[in-house]
Amino acid sequence: MSEKLFGTDGVRGIPGREPLTPLTIEKIAFHAARALLRGRKARTAGARIALGRDTRGSGPALARSLARGFAAAGVETLDLGVIPTPGVSYLVPRVGAFAGVVVSASHNPAEYNGIKFFDALGFKMGPGLEAESERALRSDRFPPQPRGSAAPTDGSAHRALYVDFLRSAFPATLDLTGVRLVVDCANGAAADIAPALLAGFGADVIAVGVKPNGRNINKGCGALAADNMGREVRRRRADAGVAFDGDADRALVCDERGGLLDGDMVIGTAAARLLARGGLHGGKVALTVMSNFGLIKFLDSKGIGVVTTPVGDRHVTEAIEREGLSLGGENSGHVVFRDFAPTGDGVLTALQTLAAWRESGKPMSALRRLYAPTPQTLLALRVSAKPALERLKKTRREIAGVAKALSGRGRIYVRYSGTEPALRVLVEGPSRPENARFAAAVGRAYFAETGQTLEDQP
Repeated sequence: MSEKLFGTDGVRGIPGREPLTPLTIEKIAFHAARALLRGRKARTAGARIALGRDTRGSGPALARSLARGFAAAGVETLDLGVIPTPGVSYLVPRVGAFAGVVVSASHNPAEYNGIKFFDALGFKMGPGLEAESERALRSDRFPPQPRGSAAPTDGSAHRALYVDFLRSAFPATLDLTGVRLVVDCANGAAADIAPALLAGFGADVIAVGVKPNGRNINKGCGALAADNMGREVRRRRADAGVAFDGDADRALVCDERGGLLDGDMVIGTAAARLLARGGLHGGKVALTVMSNFGLIKFLDSKGIGVVTTPVGDRHVTEAIEREGLSLGGENSGHVVFRDFAPTGDGVLTALQTLAAWRESGKPMSALRRLYAPTPQTLLALRVSAKPALERLKKTRREIAGVAKALSGRGRIYVRYSGTEPALRVLVEGPSRPENARFAAAVGRAYFAETGQTLEDQP
């Protein structure tokens, strides 16, 4: 293995191809388990790791390979079954596990899958332990036979603890009686949890994307196709809608008109609510460089500061812990309510947003008017390779030219996706047509300099 294994959110790829082949997965499991055990200075005897997955058809096979690798490390596997990623994060410290692992590729299409690890406190495995696992994997020290049973222990009953936690996160003084609510679960991990939970608060739930077949996760539904939620809200004359991605660690909301409240608007709503309640620790919110400038101006008007991080929920979490904050997130809908959980949770985010809405006594569209977003254009350009951007002189000159043209009016941010073969070009400024021209110019410069083919875009 010569390339970096762990990306911004664990290991991702297409099952059957490296690194998601059975033997490599076993090795990853073996070395990650040993690294996590050493990190906690935990004994191998009786140690167990909690395993969950989303609804992808490839999930059970990948889970079996992980269990074999854990067994080789002398570790028992507690199989939670299909459960949202944040459910594993929540349960790890509550079921006596020293770590957790989720088989999921989150918002990616069904043909992808991935593996992400959590430590004993429910935080994502740190870069240091990831690097340690990669070094050990390169050494190829791997026992040929398991030291214990590779058969997982059935832990599906523990999912009820997670549902009870979610139920407790909605204010006891509120309910959703009389609310018609579209709930789009992306044919993913929230399908068996979110509709029933929300109906339990009295909502008239119109469930969408709740028939997973192993191939339809995120396909034309969920947070990646939020326009569908909006159309269904209008068609069914609903009061609001919520949409999750495949592993339910993020959520988007729409109002009674089908208008979208993205992650930035959800964060703005949550920040104002926490501030009014005296619960905004540190007086700041952690945001990524992709957050809308309109949100930053709104927070500033409320006297709320901003800690800016690179893209990725791990960076947001690190800033929250470092600064002692209670809130942070990404405009994609991944929001961390630290007083409740150590990581982003889509169902929790939906509950907190619905609570803020019910407390306001106004239509959901009032939350969407909390601030005026600065127009953004985001291009996701498919790439076949990812040469370092700092070495692409012509592309960097084009980016610098755009930054100069937008000086005082907006900004540009260019990065590779950490989970997909894509270059993302974000341009933020007062004019959408101008933003689009700038973004396209940067894309052309990149493809001309790298020799890749722009025409291959979907």
